[in-house]
Amino acid sequence: MNHTDTSPAVARLRRTRRLMTLLFASTTAACLVVLAVVAIRIDSASRRSGLDHEVGSRAAGLSRAVWFDTGVLHLEPLREDELAQGAQVLAVLQAAPGKTPTVRNVVPGRSSLPDADELDEVWHRVLDEQGTVQVSASATKGGRLRWAAAPVWDDDRIGAAVLVGTELARSEHDHDLLVRWLALGCTALVCCAAAVGHLLSGRAMRPALRGLGQQEQFLAEAAHELRTPLATLRLVVERNGSSDEALRLVDRLSRLVTGLLARARLESGAQRVELVPLRLDQLVEATVEELPDHESVTVTAEPVVVRGDPDLLAQAVRNLVENAQRHGGPAGSPVEVGVTPGLVTVRDHGDGVPLAERERVFARGVTGTGPGTGAGLAIVRWVAGLHHGTARLTDAPGGGLLAELRLPADAPPASSSSSHEGPGTVGA
Repeated sequence: MNHTDTSPAVARLRRTRRLMTLLFASTTAACLVVLAVVAIRIDSASRRSGLDHEVGSRAAGLSRAVWFDTGVLHLEPLREDELAQGAQVLAVLQAAPGKTPTVRNVVPGRSSLPDADELDEVWHRVLDEQGTVQVSASATKGGRLRWAAAPVWDDDRIGAAVLVGTELARSEHDHDLLVRWLALGCTALVCCAAAVGHLLSGRAMRPALRGLGQQEQFLAEAAHELRTPLATLRLVVERNGSSDEALRLVDRLSRLVTGLLARARLESGAQRVELVPLRLDQLVEATVEELPDHESVTVTAEPVVVRGDPDLLAQAVRNLVENAQRHGGPAGSPVEVGVTPGLVTVRDHGDGVPLAERERVFARGVTGTGPGTGAGLAIVRWVAGLHHGTARLTDAPGGGLLAELRLPADAPPASSSSSHEGPGTVGA
């Protein structure tokens, strides 16, 4: 399997693609929900308004078709009026002043009307408003209807009211059908939006994926191209019996190239940091012993186990020691390295770094603007951050500069002689 296909950068791009798809679908869904709610409310209000207009107009028209003659209500026109024939429920409420209304001319039957209490409430509303009123009420036999009651005047008082009702079931059925179609259509549109968003985000990220592949290929080719001449140079130097200084510079350049390539892979997301339990004291001792000028370096270490990347931690320790050797006083000045639980310290006996400059020397691009500084300190802080630790500079007791690399300590070792797979790595 291609390493780039499983790299953290590719995983982040894929997560971003899924997030973009989800965001695209969510935004579309939110817009469609808002539009659907508006459409449902408009449809509900429109249907209610239509029903009110229908029953109100029918009730008002029929109230003008009947009349009072010397206190007698004449209902004969209702038998022939087309408005009466087209009404689903029709009734006439009649009452003397201060009396409970009686029901007359009920079509199709008394069970189609609301109960007595609701009829009494409708009658009092007609008397209060002295005009057509509209209410929703259930029929005695069941079923919810929309009612309109229009007054019939007997001289200067309301003597009766024509009550017309129409069922809400048909209108509500059509409204529910609209809601179901809207829900189905919105769901289909959201699915289409998600598919389109996924497709578009995939096409948009395709150049980034190609770029990651090309970057990883470049790093691999650069590693090969840089290591090959270094190996050849080392063989030539050894064959010709050149000085140890040349061999030291070749080794340093080789370590630098390896570190830079590892850092480029990590920062680009092409490689993960693998944290394993390791013996920090053994790693520091082995790193110091590999330095060309390690005679001036003394190591005081306690058995310490941390979780970390051996190569990166070795590079950070090497940078701290070499920085102290170069900038911590005259050549050959003593450097003291200490290892305690969760802490690596490197002390020199130079002039130190001004307090105002101690944070700046850890920034990238600082290449030695004063005593005790160097580009390696930026790498040290970067490695510390990858291990959830810190790096800082303080004044050493008695003079000089003290560099600290703090790391979260892991479980303590079983003994100082515990087995290990490699330099500083705790075995299973």
